[in-house]
Amino acid sequence: MATHKLLLLPGDGIGPEVMGEVKRLIDWLNSAGIVKFETDTGLVGGSAYDAHKVSISEGDMAKAKDADAVIFGAVGGPKWDAVPYEVRPEAGLLRLRKDLALFANLRPAVCYPALADASSLKREAVEGLDIVIVRELTGGVYFGEPKTITDLGNGQKRAIDTQVYDTYEIERIGRVAFELARKRKNKVTSMEKRNVMKSGVLWNEVMTQVHKREYPDVTLEHQLADSGGMMLVKWPKQFDVIVTDNLFGDMLSDIAAMLTGSLGMLPSASLGEVDVKSKKRKALYEPVHGSAPDIAGKGLANPIAMISSFGMALRYSFDMGDLADKVDAAIAAVLASGLRTADIKSEGTTAASTTQMGEAILKELQKLHA
Repeated sequence: MATHKLLLLPGDGIGPEVMGEVKRLIDWLNSAGIVKFETDTGLVGGSAYDAHKVSISEGDMAKAKDADAVIFGAVGGPKWDAVPYEVRPEAGLLRLRKDLALFANLRPAVCYPALADASSLKREAVEGLDIVIVRELTGGVYFGEPKTITDLGNGQKRAIDTQVYDTYEIERIGRVAFELARKRKNKVTSMEKRNVMKSGVLWNEVMTQVHKREYPDVTLEHQLADSGGMMLVKWPKQFDVIVTDNLFGDMLSDIAAMLTGSLGMLPSASLGEVDVKSKKRKALYEPVHGSAPDIAGKGLANPIAMISSFGMALRYSFDMGDLADKVDAAIAAVLASGLRTADIKSEGTTAASTTQMGEAILKELQKLHA
């Protein structure tokens, strides 16, 4: 049996708590002989700053590059608001994405039947929702240069962020979306702002060319990103795979998160290119929720997004789709039983702590694997 190397980066706030539930799952998979994971743990974000005065140390960065996959918790909090910009907690995550060349961010938004009433939308709008937002992650306005704040004098300043995309960056994220759609409902919606942005004009042009040249069997739709956001809260089930740039992807995926009932429900995968020789790709998996320092250490955090993120690792890094399906089924079964953490609690359901939810999901997975 092959050994897979995982680097666990719990981070800050509720990160270590939800990571603990993933570690419990990994330990069981190892002890049951189902898979063989070799795990190491490092520091990132505020915890790394406290220890090393950087957002991620060179040693832990080397471990990330050597791992088959990185499992990431959350970073940040008011404690580090005053640290220098270049070593802020979020800089550790940005460096991981950039140095590992993780250009494709996959954020599924699935509304479990038991949580349809927890969404901010009506049940009929979200029940059965299953969409994926594919966000370009290493280009665009977050990384474009120049990126400056200039003092103009007389109390005036000018801030500049630059939106930059090259053809190849758009082509490769487009291919990820089209390949994913072929395994789903065979439909891609590309979102940009071609009416006011030159980068949107190029994005639209390149997506159209890649579709015609390589994926004519997949349905392609184009939509302006602002109207796409509107449609996500009007009738989200019209979509299957949405592909968009870094900035719009950041915003649209957070909108999609609330369709599911809670940010605590949304996992994500950040993927690099497949290596021609090894057939492997660098990857980082993380929940979309933040570090939630206000509830850290209180056992209130929802571990489902973190556990689902590990499920995505099983699917996309280790070709264990059947096991990933069982993880998803275990989560659905626990929710159907009425167990709820505080963020998804409603009348008539049973309150559960972070640990109780993690234990219940593991028990259901053990039943499914028996």
